[in-house]
Amino acid sequence: MRIDVLGAVRALHDDGTPVDLGGPRHREVLARLVAADGRMVATDTLVDDLWTDPPVRAVGALRTFVAALRRALEPERPPRTPPRLLVTEGPGYALRLPRDAVDVHRFEDALARARRTPDALADLDAARAAWRGPAYADVTDAAWARRERTRLEELRLEATELRARILLDSGTGAELVAELGAHVAEHPWREPAWGLLARALHRAGRQADALATLRRARTMLADRLGLDPGADLRRLETDILQDTPQPPPPPPPTTWTTGVRLGPRTTVELARTLALAGGDALAHSRRDRLAAVLAAERTGDAALTARVIGAYDVPALWSRADDPGQSRAVVEAAERSLAALGPAGPADLRARLLATVAVESRSADLADSAAGARAARAAREAEALARSLDDPALLAFALNGVLLQTFARPGLAAARDATGAEILDLATRHDLPNFAVLGHLVRLQSASARGDHDAATAHAEAAERLAATTEASLVPVLTAWYRASATAARSAEPGGPTAATAAARYRAAEDALAATAAMPGLHRGLFALALLGLRLLHDRPAPTDPALDWGPYRPWTQPLVLLARHRDEEARAALAAAPEPPHDHLQEALWSLTARAAARLGEPGAAARAATALRPARAEHAGAASGLLTLGPVARYLAEAEDCAHRD
Repeated sequence: MRIDVLGAVRALHDDGTPVDLGGPRHREVLARLVAADGRMVATDTLVDDLWTDPPVRAVGALRTFVAALRRALEPERPPRTPPRLLVTEGPGYALRLPRDAVDVHRFEDALARARRTPDALADLDAARAAWRGPAYADVTDAAWARRERTRLEELRLEATELRARILLDSGTGAELVAELGAHVAEHPWREPAWGLLARALHRAGRQADALATLRRARTMLADRLGLDPGADLRRLETDILQDTPQPPPPPPPTTWTTGVRLGPRTTVELARTLALAGGDALAHSRRDRLAAVLAAERTGDAALTARVIGAYDVPALWSRADDPGQSRAVVEAAERSLAALGPAGPADLRARLLATVAVESRSADLADSAAGARAARAAREAEALARSLDDPALLAFALNGVLLQTFARPGLAAARDATGAEILDLATRHDLPNFAVLGHLVRLQSASARGDHDAATAHAEAAERLAATTEASLVPVLTAWYRASATAARSAEPGGPTAATAAARYRAAEDALAATAAMPGLHRGLFALALLGLRLLHDRPAPTDPALDWGPYRPWTQPLVLLARHRDEEARAALAAAPEPPHDHLQEALWSLTARAAARLGEPGAAARAATALRPARAEHAGAASGLLTLGPVARYLAEAEDCAHRD
């Protein structure tokens, strides 16, 4: 049995005949398990990876796909004997195949051997030849597949450059000119590729063309990115001008050479700039940031890796990550760097790594209490180190991590306001405009949670003024959502605007946020939840439009949606199945939805749980801690829950 994913997903028998894997979903399940590299993938994770909006019977459908794949992969397995290849393990499934039976693993292993031993070039050539197109080419829409394609494409480009470097270092490589010329034309941002092309031209006796190539690289870097060539390119140009043999350089990182040097212009700093610009650039910045981190790690220099990780001190406001997988990868790299530096490592580097762990470990994405405890501890340690170093920028970043760990329970808007006030004070006194924007937005959220719209509006206006000078295009999108939520809150007051006016403002804010496709962690489900909140403010049933995307909030909204459709027993089952809300900006809102559903259905147990959670937030407004929407005073939902609970 052989499985190939470097192209369209396929499986082949030992004799080379194809295995009938079934439909697209069957192939996607198999591909997702290949991507796990032998590790177990939980059923819930597979469901979330297969469906943006999982159907009611998603787990049953998944089991059907797995059963069909097992029959296809092991057609001669006797009935009622355990499978050997696609096995059940704990709460999920794993694929048990030798690494050399999967093309992507053969490629990764060949690349690792070639990095260590140039003599392994033949294996690398064979592994490169196995590519039939983009990895997981027929799994086009899945987020996990997009991440894997990006990662593997980076490795494929590294393999091309490593092969060229090995040949040039061995005294050959003149024949690489055409291949490297095409490589540079397709990937002009890769500085090492320009150096390899110039070396190949020089090896072919084309000194003038080699120098012209380096001039083109210099011009492209300066004109498009405002960067100077790295030291390797400058040294190569000098050697070619002097027509001296070029000694084999140390293997550079696979992204920009400048991206892992300690100068002021680095790839990760460029990624930081793109992130602050928002929009589509945000997605590119995350990709480039992770590539730079992994490239730095491959050098084996822990201090260098720590500096690259810590340079991405982008202010973070929202408690749900846009790309949890990428965030986990950054956290893991930061933790590896912390371990390599040790407790005696440079305090500033350790503080930045700890702050990164705290910021990237968003409260809503922490799957277990141990991870949450590690993230909270990292936040406290980063803050203490930053204060001891008297570094305002570092302290602001550390406080950002503290902020994102203050969602342990409902009712902590005051604590977040105090942190936001300190961030704002630091940023104002020490000219840190991006953190000043963060401080204003945090204080906007806190004031909104308290129902203080005058203070919240003042912070919105201040953030907008700063955003105009820092080109932070996302800020007016967020403040438009705040103004829509304030309109919604006033619509429930005598003489206030109509509910239709509030709905129209939510729609306009939704359209603006939808254009910022790089923020799914914020965007998904937000508009539907805002409309539900507006209807609850006016004592109306939940919206039942099937086109509404409830996103991650579906488990807590569905009981009310089903009640609005007069499907009470299904609503009762949905309420019983709803988990505890994640610890994020909207936990008060989701607990309030649980309280309302429990009261309407007469479920005292669920009502008592909601009441216990909501009591510390009695003085706040449900959902308003987000600064984006509101369901009205928590006290209203708390009273309903307590009344229902006491009826037991």
